[in-house]
Amino acid sequence: MKLVLASSNQGKLEELRSLLADNGIELIAQSDLGVEDAEETGATFIENALIKARHATLVTGLPALADDSGICVDALNGAPGLYSARYAGEHGNASRNIDKLLETMRELPDQERGAHFYCVLVLLRHADDPQPLIVEGQWNGSILRERRGGGGHGYDPVFFDPLHGQSAAEMEMELKNRLSHRGQALARLKQRLPHL
Repeated sequence: MKLVLASSNQGKLEELRSLLADNGIELIAQSDLGVEDAEETGATFIENALIKARHATLVTGLPALADDSGICVDALNGAPGLYSARYAGEHGNASRNIDKLLETMRELPDQERGAHFYCVLVLLRHADDPQPLIVEGQWNGSILRERRGGGGHGYDPVFFDPLHGQSAAEMEMELKNRLSHRGQALARLKQRLPHL
């Protein structure tokens, strides 16, 4: 089965490809098919994922998988949230986004640094699919005061998992894929794929 990933994010592509590899699904980046990113005008993660999936399947004619995800900090009323990828103003500049988050949270005590990663995956079989497959995942943790680890992408170096005592960037990929918001959402997607 061929799916187009409605994203140009290389980190997401690699993560999702490795998680779907054993399901006989070939995940093709929309950029490989000449599809540009859709404008994310939704007010929620689900709306943005639907916009992206619909755009990709309209242009390519292939079923489309879209992910919309972000990091939500409790003390910041869920920010950066929808704007996680462009929190510091420039889309996809993870280093600047982390710098801004750490600066914004500098005065917060440890007990007020709770946060979670959230992911929604939307699978559309075609542009007019009246029953999109929608699954979610959430990974709870907290925000560190400085970066730790060299793996992962995005906010991984400052996201701390208290159960494992590591940042997401310090984890082995297999463990991170099992725990992560995206890994959880994808596990739910895999359970439902045979019923499509």
